Amino acid sequence: MSSISTTDTTVATGAHTDEAAALIGGARERIDALDDRIIGLVQERMAVSAVIQEARITSGGRRVNLSRETAVLGHYRDALGKPGTALAMTLLELCRGRA
Repeated sequence: MSSISTTDTTVATGAHTDEAAALIGGARERIDALDDRIIGLVQERMAVSAVIQEARITSGGRRVNLSRETAVLGHYRDALGKPGTALAMTLLELCRGRA
């Protein structure tokens, strides 16, 4: 008889033991909670960005400030490496709004 468990939990997690499945299940719950917080923060960032854009446009400026976006890209790249640049690009795209 094999020591590898085939319970629903282990199958769902891809783990080969109940202990690993429990660890993975708990970690996934934590990731889901973090994802919810990240989504909330992105939505908050989008709202703040809209206020900034409205003020800039109302004062006669452009909707997008490229030098600021370049600084944001650099910040994410420095903190997270090359994938940080892609993440920042997506974030900036979300925050540019519709115009």
